[in-house]
Amino acid sequence: MTHPTPQILSRYADGGRGLDDAALWSIEAHLDTCAPCRAGLAHHATPATAELLDRVAIALDQSIAAGPAPVRHSPRAGAVHRRWLVWRLLPWLVMTVAVLGCGALLDSAAPRLPSLVLLLAPVAPLPGVAVAWSRRTDPVRELAATTPASGLAMVLRRTLAVLAVVLPALLVAGVSTGTSLALTLLPSLAFTAATLVLGSLIGVRRAAIGLAAAWSLAVLLPSVAARSLSPALQPDSTAVWAVTTAALAALTPLAATGFRRLTSGN
Repeated sequence: MTHPTPQILSRYADGGRGLDDAALWSIEAHLDTCAPCRAGLAHHATPATAELLDRVAIALDQSIAAGPAPVRHSPRAGAVHRRWLVWRLLPWLVMTVAVLGCGALLDSAAPRLPSLVLLLAPVAPLPGVAVAWSRRTDPVRELAATTPASGLAMVLRRTLAVLAVVLPALLVAGVSTGTSLALTLLPSLAFTAATLVLGSLIGVRRAAIGLAAAWSLAVLLPSVAARSLSPALQPDSTAVWAVTTAALAALTPLAATGFRRLTSGN
């Protein structure tokens, strides 16, 4: 956003009176990177707020002077890592790649059976997406979710980190087994986008589990039992998957508000 006007800074300093959540979020994100605007905000602080800040500053100075010497570190590198991934996500990504590898081996060993690569492709990214934005796996998720850099932007960054691992694995598995690359990649992207859209309402983890269970019950297990691919994965369904993926991707920005709640990662 552009620099807030003095009138907007004054209203923000007065507790955000008359400003909606989107405006408050934009102002906070801007103040995080703009020192002149932070200085301008200080001029609009009420006397009570200024007195409180002075007391807090004095107390902090006394605590720092009495405490041990600070340890130098590089918080920026840690912050960048936290925005893009959670280290506890790595075992899930390794497991996903291993499962896809096993599926490719089974496809090569038993070509008469329905392709496990195609059947697993739609849900392959979902475990990683669920873990990437969950309070159960990120020990500082509540802290990260309250920063201006959080919300949909952080969810998309971490989702891209997952796709950067899963999509190449799907591509290699598809090429090695001769399956349709469109039917390998498009359903995977469609289910990922659906997880984000639905996750803004019920939580990413619940959305991923629900969609994976629905796909398994409706398509994966019946295809294995009947030894025949579902119509959802036949060549003539490529156009449907392409349209579905595009529609869900267009809806994803509309879900931004849902990811400002701490419960969005349950």
